[in-house]
Amino acid sequence: MAEDPARSLHGPVEVIGTGLLGTSIALALREAGIDVLLSDTSSEHLRTASGLGAGRVRRPEDHPQLVVVAVPPDHLGEVIAGALAASDAVVTDVGSVKSAPLAAVLGLPGAQRYVGSHPMAGSEQSGPLAASATLFDGRPWAVTPHAGADVAAVELVEELVRTCGATKVLLTPQEHDRAVARTSHVPHLLATLVAARLAEAPENHLALSGQGVRDVTRVAAGDPALYSQIVSGNAEAVLALLGEVRAQLDDVMTAVGAGDRDGLRSVLERGVVGTRAIPGKHGGPPRAMASVWVQVPDHPGELARLFADAVASEVNIEDVRIDHDPGRPVGLVEVVVDEGRAEHLRTSLESRGWLTQR
Repeated sequence: MAEDPARSLHGPVEVIGTGLLGTSIALALREAGIDVLLSDTSSEHLRTASGLGAGRVRRPEDHPQLVVVAVPPDHLGEVIAGALAASDAVVTDVGSVKSAPLAAVLGLPGAQRYVGSHPMAGSEQSGPLAASATLFDGRPWAVTPHAGADVAAVELVEELVRTCGATKVLLTPQEHDRAVARTSHVPHLLATLVAARLAEAPENHLALSGQGVRDVTRVAAGDPALYSQIVSGNAEAVLALLGEVRAQLDDVMTAVGAGDRDGLRSVLERGVVGTRAIPGKHGGPPRAMASVWVQVPDHPGELARLFADAVASEVNIEDVRIDHDPGRPVGLVEVVVDEGRAEHLRTSLESRGWLTQR
């Protein structure tokens, strides 16, 4: 049977908003050979994105098949509505909150052509220069159709997800907002609170900073203006979870104040259970991992040599973290591998002259 052209992504695709996500989507589509039209209120971002090869500036005579709205959360509703009114194209957005823009669109003419979506990819960086065509490779991408959405519109947005290399996760808008509150918005707020405790810390306290505090606070470096919009747009779900966190924090304070080690241990064990619930590589079940700590001289070529020796050891590296020792000209590299291969890697690296910590 011939493929229905209405459900096949052939373009043009208009991307409104040429920041990190919008430009990355445009680059991925261009690599797939799809014509991309770029729109943005920022002439500088538009010029940069087009200069990167992400597409061409949209002209009045252009007629997109699909419009991807990638603007800040406060403007999603109005831009989606404008895109629906401007043509008969299917419209999606990549905002991190889905219920609020949907509420602004329902009841409008063409609302059946709107299908929300949200790629779970990005970084603390922003702007078109941070974009990459491979940003979404293997990443989950939520597709959140409302009850009145056209089947053909949903399938076209799903095709967008596949073309960008991501993995579709089908959710209702309400389920999506509860999910991202738990996995993204509340963790970001908690990381911010931890990072804020460092802002006025004495210098001799900060000298003791290790990889743990860097891991916990990394996302706190994100754009405060953007994240305040995101969290405000998902206030109901975020508030519910923050209430749960507050109750758990009260339990921790009570246990610490009373010297209740059993109570404190119970909280800590629950955290361990939570880390094990996070899906493993490629969305598969979690696997037992172990870390091999290696001292690496802090000069060019050493990290590449370490990776080459790991390859020669026939051990697959699952993750890498680097902790620079402020007192010595070395870095401490944490090489995360399958638990059953950790000792083999450690022995192999030591035989090649590397110093490891046991």
